[in-house]
Amino acid sequence: MNIDIKNDNGAAVARLSGEIDHHNAKELRAELDRFIVTAQPRELAIDFGGITFMDSSGIGLIMGRSKLMKECGGRLEVRNPQPYIRRVLKLAGLERIVRIR
Repeated sequence: MNIDIKNDNGAAVARLSGEIDHHNAKELRAELDRFIVTAQPRELAIDFGGITFMDSSGIGLIMGRSKLMKECGGRLEVRNPQPYIRRVLKLAGLERIVRIR
């Protein structure tokens, strides 16, 4: 699992690649949380374009980061999920919580 975070004037993009599962979700959460608390971006887009597999840990990852972003006065967006991931996110009702594009 790789993560690359770019921040430009409060609009950040976190590009993920690899797999999101229970083995690496904890590390991802910690890195994203550290960035959110430190940088306090107005917007954070998590780009799922490079994700090849995601289990329910990915749903928890999105929900938790959305909550933290709201607590910090910002908002979260999910970008470029694979079709099956988009379907999972929709079934979980995440499109009511975060913007998915």
